[in-house]
Amino acid sequence: MPNPKRRHSKERTSTRRAHDALKAPGHSECPNCHEPKLPHRVCPHCGQYKGREVVEVAEE
Repeated sequence: MPNPKRRHSKERTSTRRAHDALKAPGHSECPNCHEPKLPHRVCPHCGQYKGREVVEVAEE
């Protein structure tokens, strides 16, 4: 197995790792209750998806 002859500099290491940061997931607005929700998923607040109730949500 080939091994590196010289160590990588800190700049080269941090440049490579610059793209490893986690990004926040994109949110869309629920058309029914206007709460933020993940796209293409049932709204956790009102339980609706594409204009119809899919999941029954317990009231607090």
